[in-house]
Amino acid sequence: MSPDRAVLRRAIERGEREGGSVEFKERLTEELHLADGRLASLAAQLRHRVLSGEGEATYVVGVTDDGGIAGISPDEFSESMDVLSLLAEEAGAHIEEVQTWGVDGEGDNDTGIVGVATVREGRRLEDDDHIVVGTAGHVDHGKSTLVGSLLTGTPDDGEGSTRSYLDVQPHEVERGLSADLSYGVYGFDDDGPVRMDNPDRKSDRARVVEEADRLVSFVDTVGHEPWLRTTIRGLVGQKLDYGLLTVAADDGPTKTTREHLGILLATDLPTIVAITKSDLVDDQRVAEVEREVEGLLRDADKTPLRVARHGVDVAIEEIDETVVPVVTTSAVTMEGMDDLDAMFEALPKTAGQDGEFRMYVDRSYNVQGVGAVASGTIKSGTVEAGDELLLGPMQDGSFREVEVRSIEMHYHRVDEARAGRIVGIALKGVDEADVERGMALVPRDADPTPVREFEAEVMVLNHPTRIDAGYEPVVHLETISEAAQFFPEGGQLLPGDNGDARVRFKFRPYLVEEGQRFVFREGRSKGVGTVTGVSAGEGE
Repeated sequence: MSPDRAVLRRAIERGEREGGSVEFKERLTEELHLADGRLASLAAQLRHRVLSGEGEATYVVGVTDDGGIAGISPDEFSESMDVLSLLAEEAGAHIEEVQTWGVDGEGDNDTGIVGVATVREGRRLEDDDHIVVGTAGHVDHGKSTLVGSLLTGTPDDGEGSTRSYLDVQPHEVERGLSADLSYGVYGFDDDGPVRMDNPDRKSDRARVVEEADRLVSFVDTVGHEPWLRTTIRGLVGQKLDYGLLTVAADDGPTKTTREHLGILLATDLPTIVAITKSDLVDDQRVAEVEREVEGLLRDADKTPLRVARHGVDVAIEEIDETVVPVVTTSAVTMEGMDDLDAMFEALPKTAGQDGEFRMYVDRSYNVQGVGAVASGTIKSGTVEAGDELLLGPMQDGSFREVEVRSIEMHYHRVDEARAGRIVGIALKGVDEADVERGMALVPRDADPTPVREFEAEVMVLNHPTRIDAGYEPVVHLETISEAAQFFPEGGQLLPGDNGDARVRFKFRPYLVEEGQRFVFREGRSKGVGTVTGVSAGEGE
């Protein structure tokens, strides 16, 4: 990061003025600061700083005791943050935010890092009060705009202004089209919704996580046909509780709508359909699209439940794999937003949380002063800072030993996270270049088996001809997207068939378990499947 001594100097001067809530450290080391007797003393000191700052303290690392800018190496800064995280946990607090600056070092260091860590008194969030919702729908049917208005409580300007709160790439904002998964969060407390005031500010997302008693995280997928693979990854690879399918009132259901609905329903995900853009058409057109959506659901053997007719309470009680609530909305007039708020506030968590820790990697990135970060949705179990894990399988089927440096959820630092949380886990012991999508994180004593081949029960939803041995679609399982060969039992499968098949990844092994659901796709062909068996030794 480019040096910004003015900003850094202001932080230091503020610390000198405020005194009691600010601590200057050149560095923190495990050997010195976590030694017997020292940890308790420093945790008590941190607790005092937090109380002096009315629940918040600031630690400036990489400076001298009198506030002079020194700068330390990335490894030293990373170790300092590890130690500070452990001290904060001991004191009943957490690191909420870390800002770093690259500075000209002193002595033997040509360059170094100075960081300002905000430490806040913390509470643990109850995971039963956190649901994850995946969006789907045709391009320009208002997915991101709808979610943006929910996150902020702000009406859209009719040009997709609230969509920008989710689209994270400059070319996405410029073109008005999402090209990758994006994320958002809002919540509820005793007084109602807790929303973001400025979604472009990372600290505002952290504030929502800190203040809300119940959280709703959105995984916003991609509506444009060329990126259907990314949409499937969002719906299959995340641990979702509910699906939210959008259908624009001015356009109605499209081929993409049907394809996205098929993926949602094939994975048995309880789904809500939101008819969007009702402000653009008259009541007659809205009623026509509502009937089209209801017909589409009945054709898929699902029961539509119109929320305007039956009420929110009935929708909350009845929603499941077969009953699909339908709500008419507008992000411009905010029609239907109260109904969606009421549903998201009360809908129960559906994704299971039992079992040992497991998370499939969806993204990886490098953070200055922290190192490699693996991002994804926790599939099962619990992870804590300091846990020793295995990452893999690598290309050769091996697993790498790593350690959890820290955990963040929507830019909010947490000491622990459970199944269903969308998190970024900073890892010690691996370079970011070696962390790939589709890999899994598991406990070090888990003894995972890499799998190159597995047995499955499959259903062919759409295919122009028969599927023969050697058929090669792309398999989407958890965050894995990999070409695979199919070998149907009996030699072939026809459109609409259910049958058993042996599936073999074409290029490398992955961590696959019995019972996992997957989607396979090749051109306009697609189908779904369930893993019915894996065998040890097939990762070789």
